[in-house]
Amino acid sequence: MSDVNKTIQKWHASFKKGTDFDSWGQLVEAIDEYQILARQMQKEVQSASSDFTEEQKKTLGKIATCLEMRSASLQCTQTKEEFKLEDLKKLETIIKNILTYNKEFPFEVQPVPLRKILAPGEEENLELEEEEDAAAGAGSTEAFPPRAPGTLLPRLPSEPGMTLLTIKIEKIGLKDAGQCIDPYMTISVKDVNGVDLNPVQDTPVATRKEDTYVHFSVDIEIQRHLEKLPKGAAIFFEFKHYKPKKKFTSTKCFAFMEMDEIKPGPIVIELYKKPTDFKRKKLQLLTKKPLYLHLHQTLHKDS
Repeated sequence: MSDVNKTIQKWHASFKKGTDFDSWGQLVEAIDEYQILARQMQKEVQSASSDFTEEQKKTLGKIATCLEMRSASLQCTQTKEEFKLEDLKKLETIIKNILTYNKEFPFEVQPVPLRKILAPGEEENLELEEEEDAAAGAGSTEAFPPRAPGTLLPRLPSEPGMTLLTIKIEKIGLKDAGQCIDPYMTISVKDVNGVDLNPVQDTPVATRKEDTYVHFSVDIEIQRHLEKLPKGAAIFFEFKHYKPKKKFTSTKCFAFMEMDEIKPGPIVIELYKKPTDFKRKKLQLLTKKPLYLHLHQTLHKDS
């Protein structure tokens, strides 16, 4: 069997695995599978030595878009589901027959733009690959697309007897704080299985860097009343920064707050090594030094 056919078989198996997880309600596993497959296809599209034709690459790029759209639908529980599982399943025959497929693509989508797609937990591997590429002189010349200046959401309307939480991200302590380029935070609220309970929010880029601190001084409005958060939920803070040599934004470390830590006033929380472990199973402290994320909580209760 040729290498191309082996690749197609592998993609098909991965696609089946993802859609199976999806139909069983194992959303975290489905998202992982979809994002990894999207990135593999994207790599093939970007490869100069690919065995696929330009037309086939265009189709692969569109499949990668659909996989990302389905991932996004699964990650955001509050929006209408944009891309349904039964729509995604229509792509199975296209993947299997990519070498002979010559019909119109079933959905009006554009191929994923040329950028790095980071699947969960893949960042370390990518950094290694990037370093190897650079060593071989094969670094990409693609410019990294500019980031939107934050995606913070306004406070929800108050409800009688319900509590809303505002978290001010004050600063984060890092030994190389001054070297971080365009640092920002991604804030998410996850259940015990790591599934999103709220829309994910990004802060704008940090206001200033000073000594061993990156200062944010920005308020995050948690998009659900505290009484409606399930037991075992946690609020995650991922510190991200841009790496110009590798042309991608990387997660440097993360922190999280559990429900019993929600109380008015200041709080400092520990920093953990990436990749972000939303299930909180294998946590490793970032450093032995006393460096923390500094927050201030305000509770709003409509009595």
